[in-house]
Amino acid sequence: MSLNLATILREAARRYPDKTALVAGDRAMSYGELEAAARRFAGSLRSLGIARGEHVALMLPNVPEFTIAYYACHIAGLVAVPLNVMLKADEVAYHLEDSDSVALILWHAFGEQVADGPSRVATCRTTIGVGGNPSSLAGAHSFETLAYAGTPIEELPDTEPSDTAVLLYTSGTTGRPKGAELTHFNLFYNADMAARAHGVDASSVSLAVLPLFHSFGQTVIQNATFMQGGTLVMLPRFDATSAFEMIQRHRVTFFAGVPTMYFGLLHHPDASAYDLSSLRICASGGAPMPVEVMRRFDELYGANILEGYGLSETSPLASLNPREREKKPGSIGRPIWGVEFRLVADDGRVIAESNVAGEIHIKGHNVMKGYYKRPEATAEALRDGWFRTGDVATRDDDGYYVIVDRKKDMILRGGYNVYPREIEEVLYRHPAIGEAAVIGVPNPELGEEVVAVVALKVGGVATAEELVAFCSERLAAYKYPREVRFVEALPKGPTGKILKRELRGT
Repeated sequence: MSLNLATILREAARRYPDKTALVAGDRAMSYGELEAAARRFAGSLRSLGIARGEHVALMLPNVPEFTIAYYACHIAGLVAVPLNVMLKADEVAYHLEDSDSVALILWHAFGEQVADGPSRVATCRTTIGVGGNPSSLAGAHSFETLAYAGTPIEELPDTEPSDTAVLLYTSGTTGRPKGAELTHFNLFYNADMAARAHGVDASSVSLAVLPLFHSFGQTVIQNATFMQGGTLVMLPRFDATSAFEMIQRHRVTFFAGVPTMYFGLLHHPDASAYDLSSLRICASGGAPMPVEVMRRFDELYGANILEGYGLSETSPLASLNPREREKKPGSIGRPIWGVEFRLVADDGRVIAESNVAGEIHIKGHNVMKGYYKRPEATAEALRDGWFRTGDVATRDDDGYYVIVDRKKDMILRGGYNVYPREIEEVLYRHPAIGEAAVIGVPNPELGEEVVAVVALKVGGVATAEELVAFCSERLAAYKYPREVRFVEALPKGPTGKILKRELRGT
């Protein structure tokens, strides 16, 4: 049996060759044009000496070239490695090396941002520049030339359903980011489930403002829309005014976002000036949706926000408030078709009772096959066939789940996962820092804000502004702390472990 994720694009192009597949600003591409560009670019990738099964990194915003490159990788039998577009040189170098990427497809405006990151990785032998002036990226090939002058690959490769299609990086509390291996089957089936669950069909117009390098945007927006032959409208960066304009101009029917986006739309001073009557369904994920925000948005725009839940390791959709039933605000809904949840107590007991908190474990077609090159981490996360999420929830009598806590120290800032250890490691590189801990504090707009609590070395001198700048130079914009608190010493337990629960009150 063979299965390839690019079947989504191939079948849509067969059914709707002349229909608009995507819109980006003044650009529009039909399904036929999109598939032809992806097939040509796939041929160009192979002509550059990139062999089947090798890994290619994509550092691109929401532009047509992301979609072309993404499907081209699958047409060429390669593994796509989407990278967060806010990564900086050290982070880019780490991701390229850890993923064994042999090529980087890079948006021209990120050249200065990534600096010498790619050149530090000897195994990353090819850079392909997208947009702008290709010469601005030293030694880079031109994407435009490769995508429109290459010899197309006519047949999809006979990849197996269990072959890795995409390597998505996700962080943990113990160490640096890990690559979750998502298979062709994981992603194909999850896109189908997402389309069905949200009522996406050939008449749908979906707004892609969630980053496509993230699993939410990739699966629930891009792949689900193309699965049904709908139209994708791209917005590279969220701002409420642009989102309003796109929804109104293109009669968008499906919008998916994180809670901060809904907050921004709801509180926009000119919200009443825009016509959002085309919206049929909305999706929310990435962070808990405030119940009041959901209710007010639904009432104001006549929309229906369906809150769901998932992780990079689950492709990502794992649960959702069913569209055909009354939703429960504050709940992440019920597991999607074919997916099982169980709640497990700290002592390992599977919880059968309602309204008792336990860690969510997930089993199903959406669960990754493992973490790339990390057998120990894979074995720990996937013990006895269930994926351990680290999230704590309760389940009511109707089978709806409510997230109540996170076992991990992860911070959810504006829908992005921020992992304290990564920031703490940067802080410890500052010569004045003796001890450091990073915590999340409530923020009405972002959900949580990143705060560093530090104790200086004897004789060490540093200001809060200096430490914020030190971190911002080394970390993506959503990660670095916006506030630094100084203490004489960090509180610790009997084993010397820093007690972050006490810091949240400092």
